[in-house]
Amino acid sequence: QVQLVESGGGLVQAGGSLRLSCVASGMIFRRNDMAWYRQAPGKQRELVARITDQGVTNYADPVKDRFTISRDNAKNTVYLQMNSLKPQDTAVYYCNSNRPQLGLQYWGQGTQVTVSS
Repeated sequence: QVQLVESGGGLVQAGGSLRLSCVASGMIFRRNDMAWYRQAPGKQRELVARITDQGVTNYADPVKDRFTISRDNAKNTVYLQMNSLKPQDTAVYYCNSNRPQLGLQYWGQGTQVTVSS
């Protein structure tokens, strides 16, 4: 049974930092692309950052140069370091795993990030 468990969300002032973590189980973690998505109230879920199984990263334009995605395959964990946070970063952040070769995709339960102005 695949599980993705996020942690690290919370309330922070604008300009502050948070680090999200997502621990995966029930899968061969190193073979999965991992990503963080977010969904703000009344908006669609959107991609924030992705890291492939080879470690290649890409970011949504609004978070470039502020957020960093990384992974530790030994710990089955993907991270999202968020710096210079803005009120518009407020959302529920979801961890996602994707193994396109097998058509398998999973989601975590989400963690709330709230940035106050």
